[in-house]
Amino acid sequence: MLTKFETKSNRVKGLSFHSKRPWILASLHSGVVQLWDYRMGTLIDRFDEHEGPVRGVHFHKSQPLFVSGGDDYKIKVWNYKLHRCLFTLLGHLDYIRTVQFHHEHPWIVSASDDQTIRIWNWQSRTCISVLTGHNHYVMCATFHPKEDLLVSASLDQTVRVWDIGALRKKTASPADDIMRLSQMNTDLFGGVDAVVKYVLEGHDRGVNWASFHPTLPLIISGADDRQVKLWRMNETKAWEVDTLRGHMNNVSCVMFLAKHDIIISNSEDKSIRVWDSTKRTSLQTFRREHDRFWILSAHPEMNLLAAGHDSGMVVFKLERERPAFSVSGDTLFYTKDRFLRFYEFSTQKDTQVIPIRRPGSTSLNQGPRTLSYSPTENAVLICSDTDGGSYELYVVPKDNISRSDTVPEAKRGLGGSAVFVARNRFAVLDKSNNQVLVKNLKNEIVKKSSLPFATDTIFYAGTGNLLCRADDKVVIFDLQQRLILGDLQASFVKYIVWSNDMESVALLSKHAVIIANKKLVHQCTLHETIRVKSGAWDDNGIFIYTTLNHIKYCLPNGDSGIVRTLDVPIYISKVSGNNIFCLDRDGKNQVITIDATEYLFKLSLLRKRYDHVMSMIKNNQLCGQAMIAYLQQKGFPEVALHFVKDERTRFNLALASGNIEIAVASAKEIDEKDYWYKLGVEALRQGNTGIVEYAYQRTKNFERLSFLYLVTGNTEKLNKMLKIAEVKNDVMGQFHNALYLGDVRERVKVLENAGHFPLAYITASLHGLQDVAERLAAELGDNVPDLPEGKVPSLLMPPAPILSGADWPLLRVMRGIFEGGLDTIGRGGAADEEDEDADADWGEELEIADVDGLPNGISHAVLEDGEAGGDVEEEDGGWDLEDLGLPESETPKASISTSSVFVPPSPGMPVSQIWTQKSSLAAEHAAAGHFDTAMRLLSRQLGIRNFGPMKPMFLDLHFGSHSHLRAFSSAPIISLAIERGWSENASPNVRGPPSLIFNFSQLEEKLKAGYTATTGGKFSEALRVFLNIFHTIPLIVVESRREVDEVKELINIVKEYVLGLKMEVKRKEIKDDLVRQQELAAYFTHCKLQMPHLRLALQNAMTVCFKAKNFATAFSFSRRLLETNPTNDKQVKMARQVLQASEKSMNDACQLNYDFRNPFVICGATYVPIYRGQKDVSCPYCSSKFVPNVEGQLCNVCELAVVGADASGLLCSPSQVR
Repeated sequence: MLTKFETKSNRVKGLSFHSKRPWILASLHSGVVQLWDYRMGTLIDRFDEHEGPVRGVHFHKSQPLFVSGGDDYKIKVWNYKLHRCLFTLLGHLDYIRTVQFHHEHPWIVSASDDQTIRIWNWQSRTCISVLTGHNHYVMCATFHPKEDLLVSASLDQTVRVWDIGALRKKTASPADDIMRLSQMNTDLFGGVDAVVKYVLEGHDRGVNWASFHPTLPLIISGADDRQVKLWRMNETKAWEVDTLRGHMNNVSCVMFLAKHDIIISNSEDKSIRVWDSTKRTSLQTFRREHDRFWILSAHPEMNLLAAGHDSGMVVFKLERERPAFSVSGDTLFYTKDRFLRFYEFSTQKDTQVIPIRRPGSTSLNQGPRTLSYSPTENAVLICSDTDGGSYELYVVPKDNISRSDTVPEAKRGLGGSAVFVARNRFAVLDKSNNQVLVKNLKNEIVKKSSLPFATDTIFYAGTGNLLCRADDKVVIFDLQQRLILGDLQASFVKYIVWSNDMESVALLSKHAVIIANKKLVHQCTLHETIRVKSGAWDDNGIFIYTTLNHIKYCLPNGDSGIVRTLDVPIYISKVSGNNIFCLDRDGKNQVITIDATEYLFKLSLLRKRYDHVMSMIKNNQLCGQAMIAYLQQKGFPEVALHFVKDERTRFNLALASGNIEIAVASAKEIDEKDYWYKLGVEALRQGNTGIVEYAYQRTKNFERLSFLYLVTGNTEKLNKMLKIAEVKNDVMGQFHNALYLGDVRERVKVLENAGHFPLAYITASLHGLQDVAERLAAELGDNVPDLPEGKVPSLLMPPAPILSGADWPLLRVMRGIFEGGLDTIGRGGAADEEDEDADADWGEELEIADVDGLPNGISHAVLEDGEAGGDVEEEDGGWDLEDLGLPESETPKASISTSSVFVPPSPGMPVSQIWTQKSSLAAEHAAAGHFDTAMRLLSRQLGIRNFGPMKPMFLDLHFGSHSHLRAFSSAPIISLAIERGWSENASPNVRGPPSLIFNFSQLEEKLKAGYTATTGGKFSEALRVFLNIFHTIPLIVVESRREVDEVKELINIVKEYVLGLKMEVKRKEIKDDLVRQQELAAYFTHCKLQMPHLRLALQNAMTVCFKAKNFATAFSFSRRLLETNPTNDKQVKMARQVLQASEKSMNDACQLNYDFRNPFVICGATYVPIYRGQKDVSCPYCSSKFVPNVEGQLCNVCELAVVGADASGLLCSPSQVR
């Protein structure tokens, strides 16, 4: 049973497949009818007008209709396109069990618990016949698919076959008057248009279901007596043929599947059973744990079944429809029915080769599953699920044709997965022993290879290699060397497809396509919402694959798209140019012609084959929003520009590609404020002040215009803007323009006119205009503001412009690959405009009309305000406002260059990138500022996960390897990289590694400081110093191998001190637990410390144990202390005293978890001994030992790495890499 789709819902009582679309209707016990798309797995619609359970539902064969019947005695006819019920048929007096459309006539048949069957005309919306005769609930009624018959099943233990031929005749021909009279009589006294033909008796309990065979005179029925009965009928009688026993509870539904010659039934015993209709034996049983089955439905055209149960429904197949095939060069070997067939792609010739199974030997899911072909030996290896997985080896006759029906003798063997791995060798997977058996063509084992991990399937991966699949990964395994050549995480791969050159492989799983190279290095993954079915590589290295309803492509960079849609699933065997060779589900070869332009265009862009791109654009083979979006996304907006006619899209693309000229032309066509604003922003970014000015003028944006003149130093136009603000009576505009100009008298005048006399007085007096200040003081009288004393005023004046009004200088560059060739494409007038400007050099000033006056738009605005009545007087002369217009026609144009003499200087590679490019040292990555890669390296090398303590070191490294220069007041600060080992003789083009602020000698100094603090008993301070060394070591770089060994030795020293000091700090925190105090003091003495510190630790442990009356333990410590030959007389004296006192009573008051005779290491997390022989895990960085249950936690000693993590080891020197 191959499950295709499952739902979870209330109990499903009725099911119906749509004949054309991938839809299924499910009627529920809750009263809802659901419409599902089983291919996509989505709920399309729900219909819930019934009150109570809906037991029957059926799609019309051709109209957008379905019918439903429920426990509310109603039959409803629905239009699924309109999403509503069209009408309701009333007449039944009890629950309606089933409803069905007739395949030809506008009839509906319904069966009901009112013991009747009714036939309705859904066009006239009337009941045309009532079939009475059953004397209990009628559980089902169905039309014969071809003849004028109807079968019904009832709880009266009978199955009835009705002849409705008279009903057909009555509706087919108009009757004469006499016929009409008799019709009235029959309607009054019981109709004769449907008569009982046979009554089938044989079941001992009520019959739940009966159905016809589509072509043979057979009926199948299922009943509450747990039996399925097969009946045969002829013109005169019907009789029972056989009984199928096996269900353990009431049989709910039963039907024929003529294509497979089988019967399928389901039951309240929670099982579906499949029976052989000729042998009348059980073939398969599918069970559910908790759900009883109620209904079955078969797709009218496809190999699909559906079953409804207590908690939903399941759509499934009984066997795979994918033909087994293998492609070799120009030939295809495939299986169809019982035969192996041969197809030649070049001639499209299809030939039957040999029969591979005996007639009548087919049984469900026992057909060929995979096929492997050896072209040199002309041998075929066919795998199937027979006997739990087996293979058959056939050697094909040289003439390739065998018409006989005799099956050639095949070499057989067990093993569900077998493939050729060499000319005359094939590999068979032995799952039970997890090994591969390599066999020769005589089916003899040549070699056995154990596989390094549990494998469930093997695929071909080149001569002598296998691609082995486990649940979550695939591995390439070399059978000769017994080595893993590559592996890749991939969820349950079903099929693999190698490219023609064996350089790339596509791994197909249920809903994903993974592309990798021959070493299984991942390149890209595509996820699909519906099932992936097959795929093949074309000659350009593009992978073409099919889903249930699409042919799609995948480019090497992971871009994908749809080539075309499919009506039925196909299995691609080969892609050649625009032709796709494929097999359909019936095993027929087809050739589908596709349009490959889109993916070839994208491939050309990807591979920078711009000549191909040009020719495709010129031939105008591509269009559409998707292609424009793709080009824009991939950084080719200038190409997309040539596809587009819509001005708004052209404008956006022109801005994206920096083509100001087209943007200006489009902005003029659109003429909307937002577009002029966007144009101004882009022109400003490019430093094209002429276009910026034009854009601001078009939108009458005076504030921005004034500021533009300020930053470009155009004081002449600023003066004009001041005058305009004055004419428009814009006080703030006047003040701003005066401020921009540095015109103090004008500012004072504006403030005075606005009535701000105190401000005007302060401005005049601060700027030294004494005459104006005195006049204003006289006007203010007693209200003259006081100026603050003792403060030096600073004047608010703009800087004097050094350079005025020019555009930014532009580089001379070669024209882009697309510019010249594409100029003639696109809009008609564009080419002429560009030709006119073709002689202009890039960098020449823009041809903008001399702005002596204002643009027309601005002068109109002035006149509208009614302020232009007369000339305005000023000291330097009058302004004639009518001369202020800019001619509308003179739109500024962006200059173009045809010069191809110079190429732009290519930007150099950033130093940080050079530093990290070839370095595997985390310190150098951190110095370059690439903290993420530094952290990844440390994680991989040392298993470090906690980078919090290292953050300051990272920042110090980065800042310490750079210096900063200030160039000019207006320019940004320049960052300079400082290199390690730089000399004046070094080549300027060769970059050295970064200078690092941490070095090994610093750590040695810190180690001495840690020793001093430990000697002085400052344990917290010593711990801080040692941890700082720990956190710095991963970012140290040394030169020689000897120094690397010294760094590793330092790690061991620091580890011992950190562990010991942490135990000692913890001991001091424990006040009330004497036993634990003694244990920690004892463990401290087993850390590998410097001799003075070891003596102190022994003295400490001796004292603690002696005070606690643990004399035997204190004795051992005193003896160890004396063995170190201490130089301190006090220590010697104390040790001897304890030794003598303890000898008198050699016993311990309390038991300690401490055995000094048995060698041990201390767990860095729990501080308990791990004795020799006990299991432990270690930290990949500091190598501290831990008890096994600490694995996966942060190391308590170094506080950086994860205990038990995989790591490659410390890398701190370029010499290790070499």
